[in-house]
This record gives sequence, structure tokens and C-alpha cells, in this order.
Amino acid sequence: MDTTLTDPLVGKLLDGRYRVESRIARGGMATVYLALDVRLDRTVAVKVMHRSLAEDPAFVRRFIGEAKSVASLSHPNVVHVFDQGTDGDNVYLSMEYVPGRTLRDVLRARGRLPAREALEVMIPVLAALGAAHQSGLIHRDVKPENVLLADDGRVKVVDFGLARAIEASNQTRTGVMIGTIGYMSPEQVTAGGADARSDVYAAGIMLFELLTGRQPYEGETPMSVAYRHVHDTVPVPSALLPGSPPLLDTLVARATARDPANRPADATALLVAAVEAHRMLPRDSGPVPSVPVGPPHGHETAAPAPPAPANHTLIQPRAELLTGPAGDRHAAAPRARGRSGARWFLIGLAVVMVIAVGVTGWLFSQNTSIVVPATLVGKNVTAATGEAKQRGFTVEAGKAEHDEKAPKGTVLRTDPVAGTEAEPGSKLILIPSAGPKRVAVPNVVSMTEPQARSKLAESTLLVDDIRKLPSETVPRGQVMRTIPAVGNPVKENSKVDLVVSAGLLMPDVRGMPRDQADGVLRGAGFTPEFVEQTDSAQPCTVIAQEPQPKAEIDRGAVVRLTLSQCNSEWRWPWEREGEIPPGDNGGNVVVVPNIVFKDYRAARDELRAAGVTVKLKRTLGKGRVLAQIPSGGQTVPPGTEVTIWY
Repeated sequence: MDTTLTDPLVGKLLDGRYRVESRIARGGMATVYLALDVRLDRTVAVKVMHRSLAEDPAFVRRFIGEAKSVASLSHPNVVHVFDQGTDGDNVYLSMEYVPGRTLRDVLRARGRLPAREALEVMIPVLAALGAAHQSGLIHRDVKPENVLLADDGRVKVVDFGLARAIEASNQTRTGVMIGTIGYMSPEQVTAGGADARSDVYAAGIMLFELLTGRQPYEGETPMSVAYRHVHDTVPVPSALLPGSPPLLDTLVARATARDPANRPADATALLVAAVEAHRMLPRDSGPVPSVPVGPPHGHETAAPAPPAPANHTLIQPRAELLTGPAGDRHAAAPRARGRSGARWFLIGLAVVMVIAVGVTGWLFSQNTSIVVPATLVGKNVTAATGEAKQRGFTVEAGKAEHDEKAPKGTVLRTDPVAGTEAEPGSKLILIPSAGPKRVAVPNVVSMTEPQARSKLAESTLLVDDIRKLPSETVPRGQVMRTIPAVGNPVKENSKVDLVVSAGLLMPDVRGMPRDQADGVLRGAGFTPEFVEQTDSAQPCTVIAQEPQPKAEIDRGAVVRLTLSQCNSEWRWPWEREGEIPPGDNGGNVVVVPNIVFKDYRAARDELRAAGVTVKLKRTLGKGRVLAQIPSGGQTVPPGTEVTIWY
């Protein structure tokens, strides 16, 4: 029965992007699917974590963090991680799809490998681990199931960081160890901790298995195997396979030392030793020895080339690596492909040998792809250009684009986007940020309000408040200034206030004598016109005006003033009633001071000191007295009200 037919994810569009085509493999922690990335139109492998892990928040947090770290690891011998996400209950990784077989499949088919071929597999594995170690990443679960032999001869390592994410899950809170027990270092068994030397130990165990066809320790239970890792010394390959090269005995012994301090510091150090061993091996070390392989430590001889040893795991094995459909063509793969792969590797090895021993990456095939790193975005353009060139891209600068958050001179985005796989030498366009977009407030001074609105709209700005202020110099209705001021940089679609001239405000001259009203209005720039009418009011005083006080008018405007008749026989009340005896200077009268053109405050005080009361009327508001009534020098009773305009 085809199990993919009953898998609910097959045929679905995961996260709106990945159309699941078929199921590749299923393990205790994840299921791997072949899928089409409909956004980028490329085939990918999607690893979906099992629900027991996806429902654990601690695992999901660590899983996301590790995925980001691994995605930044660009190396030809690492299966690239393109994307990570969640879709409902599904937590997944989108990765490079590499048709081929796992190293475990090869061991099942062949049993063991000749010394040179074993090293030709291990060297790219160590190159991948070394690059990870120098980036601060630890694999934690190095084993043949996590090594992929691609159909084109490339060697790929997969599942970086997954073991670390699982360590954060609730499934490990009771002291359960994570990893395949046959490859776990003593410190992982006893303390649960792992570093680069733990990966070196697992690589040494894997080399032992490639050379002998079995793991060094076998037992009835996982704990019995774990006990031997802690208390026994890993045997050298020649103990099981007489005639195995001493160089490889030394390599395995160094890598699997029980004390981490006695192992190579990281995979790069072991890589250097492996390359040197490969160089020194005789050319005839390839054939598989016909001597049967015996169990370690002198146990009775077992049948040669056993099938894949049972890998005891304390948590079910993870999903198989990213493989193509595992049909008969894989099981019966001709030896010619292996030879072709060996020739391909030796070409790369010849290049590697001229590089200093601090090498961190290996170029094994002309078909090696490179991935656009996510780390370029946000970096200074110069630094990002250097990094992209180091990774093998031809870099081109794109047109800068404005962005509110990205500082000017940093990489805003890349074309192609991060995670895109490309051929070495491919063009990568870095789009720099021009920083936040700002527009200068245009000069709208002296424009009318409608003109100013139109000009601001051309600059993507809006008018907010209109503030009016009187002005003797700016014609009414013209813009006097803007807030913010002209030329200031502001965001697009910002609001700008306009300060508009109200022109001249009509002064209040009601009650003012004609001569004084005429002088005030002409001095303020108006043209007064007077109309007389019969009235009982004080003669020749303004009793009405048009425009009304405080009206906005233009300089030179005509002001019509209505006056009481100027030839009237009108007299002050006290004059009519004889309240002031002629020539009476005995303290019954006061003389009104002439306070015109004085400061109105000083004038007020002077009038009060003279014995009259004061009524203030603001007209132009400049602080100087413009007119008074009764006029200066006139004799009035004490307490008479004197009106002053200022």
C-alpha cells in the first residue's frame, strides 16, 4: 500500500507556499516530503516535525532560533535551509532537495568501504562540520543517516541544530539523552553537554564504521552501549580488520579519545589530519580486504559484511535525510559512479592541498551551488558587498530606495532574495537604503491660501490649520509663513500650518472727535469719509463707522464715519447747568491734561492724578494714545470720565 495516499499533507499547500507532492521518509521526530515551492517554482524538501514536538513551546522557540542559525551557514557540503515556518499544527523546515542515498544506505549495500573511499566520504563531511564549528554551530548527532551521497557525487550533511532544539523540549526534561547512542561521546552520556569535540568523536566512530562495516560497541540495551562509551577505549580499525592502514588507526584513535582534551579541537583540525592521511595512503589501498571482520576486543568472529548495525536511540530516530525515491536503482548503483565521485573529489583535493591548513570550505564539484545569505540585509553596503563576493557572487549595486526604518547606506534587500540558490558567479544585486524619505516644505510665502494648498499638495504635503494675523505690510489673504518653516524636511503626507495675513483690522474710532478720528485713520493707511447728521451728542464726534471695528480690511480702504453735527450749540452738562462758576479755581474744577501720543499707561496714571476717571478704548493696539475726549486743556468737574483711544 502506498502510504503517501493516506498522508493528510500530501496534495496540500503548506503555509500557502509549499505544495506537498509525496512523502519521502518518516522517522520518530519528523516526516520528510517532496514539495514544490510555488512562489519560486523550485523543488524542495520539507521536513515537518511530529505533533508531539510542535505542541511544545520550548521546542518551537529553540527550533526557530536554530533554523535561523543554520540558514546563515552557507557551505557546499551542508544541505541548505531555505525557510522555516508554522502552519496550524505543522512546524516545518524548507530545505534543499538532493536526490541520492544516505550513507547508511551505502553501508547496507556494501558493508564497508576501502580506506581511500572512506576518507573521500569523511573529508567533505569534516569540511561541513568544520565550517559549522567556526560559525559557532554544533551538530550533536553526526551519524551515517545524516550524511547524504547525492546522485551527482556530492556529499551533504543535514540536520544541523535539530538535536539542540529537541533538547529544549519537554520530552527531555526528565534527563533523557538526545542522539543516537552508538555515536554519542562520553561527555554527552554523562553530562548531556556537547561541543565541537563531541562532533569530532562521532565522526571518529563513523570513520570506524565505514572501515569495518560495524560500530565499535554493540549491546543488548542502549545503556550497555552508553556504558562502554564512557568506560572503554574505542578499538582501532585494524583490531577488527587486519591490514587496515596504521594511518587510519591513528586517525580513529585521536578522534575517539575518551578525554575531550585529547581530541582534535574541532572538525577543521581533524579535517587537516584526514587530508594528510589520504595523501599518504598507497594507491592500492582501495580494494576491500577479504579477511572477515571480527568483533571488537577479541570476540568470536562474525560473518563478514553484516547488514547495517542496529543504532540504539533513546528517542526514536529522526526522519531519514533528504533522499530521492529509494528504488532498486539506488541499491544496485554501479561502482562506476563511486569511482567517478572519487575522481571528482581528487580534483578538488588537489586545489585544497595548496591552501593553508586553516581552510574552512571545500569546492568538490563545478555544480556546487551557493545560497543568498540572509545576513546581508541590514549590513553596511560595503561590508555586505565584501561578504557576498567571498561567498562567490558577482555583486552589483541597485538603485537606492527610501525606507523609514533602514538607515541610509545599509542593505535594504537583495535580488534574488535571501535563501535563493544560485550558481557561483551569479549576479547579486544589493538594494541600498536611502534612509527615510523627507520632502522640504516648499516656499508658499506671499501666495494666496488656494495657491499654497496646491503647491503643498505637489510636494505630498497637506494643509492643517489656518492661522490669521493682522499685518500692516502683507496684503490680506497672503501667506506670511508656514509651520514648520519653509525648507524644513518633513515626512511625506505631513500636515503644515499656514499663517495668513488678516490685513489691517478696522480700528474702533466711535466717540472720537472728528479731527482725531481723521488723523488716526489716515495714519493707519485708510481713507476716511465723514457724514454729518443732527444729533444731540457732542458735536463733531464719530457716532457710527463702516466697516465695523476689528473688520479685516486692506490698506487704502475707504472708511465711512457718521458724525454728530459740528455746528451744534452743544455744551457739557455742567456748562449748561452752571455747575462751574466762571473763573472758579477754588478746587471745584480740574484741567484735563493733554495726553495724546503718550504711552497709554502713563496717560492713564496722569489723568487719574489730575482727578478724573479714565476709560480705555483699544483701537490700533500700539500702546500710544491716539485721541482723547474731553480734549486736553478743557476744564471739567473732578471725577469727570475722560476716554482715551490707543
